[in-house]
Amino acid sequence: MSYAQVEKILGGPEVLGRQIRSLNDLIELGRHGIKKSALGHLAANMSLTWRDMAKLLPITERTLQRYKTQRLLNQVVSEQALQLAEVVALGIDVFENQDNFLAWLAQPSAALGDARPIELLSSRFGIELVIDELGRIAHGIPA
Repeated sequence: MSYAQVEKILGGPEVLGRQIRSLNDLIELGRHGIKKSALGHLAANMSLTWRDMAKLLPITERTLQRYKTQRLLNQVVSEQALQLAEVVALGIDVFENQDNFLAWLAQPSAALGDARPIELLSSRFGIELVIDELGRIAHGIPA
């Protein structure tokens, strides 16, 4: 997973207002907050509606709909969105393209207790499980 890929998934420096080149950049961006428009780019990269995106974040769909595109999201929502962007970047690297990764997200996984990976992404602990599984897949380690 590259920071440049995370940046691209979130709409690039034009949307984020900065480049992402290190973990410190992610920390600062999370503290400052990302714009709703960056979340829109993430949703598009995950092929999710606002309703589906809201299910993965600690924010309601109605609140998301009310926000203007330039509105900064709070730290908790921003950090969760940044973690999701990291998962997408890693998944695209592992599966070599977005379509294969999105197909994997939607399929039940025996290694994840027969849950669909997308269902686990609403929690920090679920995100860790998905990242661990992507690491095993990348290194050819059986579940």
